[in-house]
Amino acid sequence: MGNTLVEQEELEKAAFVLKTIAHPTRLAIIDYLSKEGRKKVSEICNDLKLEQSLTSHHLNTMKLKGVLGSAREGKNMYYFLKLHEVTQILSCIDNCKLSFSIND
Repeated sequence: MGNTLVEQEELEKAAFVLKTIAHPTRLAIIDYLSKEGRKKVSEICNDLKLEQSLTSHHLNTMKLKGVLGSAREGKNMYYFLKLHEVTQILSCIDNCKLSFSIND
């Protein structure tokens, strides 16, 4: 009993998304944007207490992979959640209450 082609494609898509968001800062940005909506880079940095260049790197990576979208208005670049399904992953994380130690 192997995976059908469709199932394999779905597994590959899931793995792609998981690899894209598998970083604490990226998860925090996704959570923030899912609750706050469209935000400027400076607002994301200030509200999450993140360094600007690293935040921009994470935002651009997630934009290129289709998780986030962006829109320029004048001098400001706004980012928003494009792949809303990733919020389900955050819900799972919250519900699981991971109880292991990273040092295990």
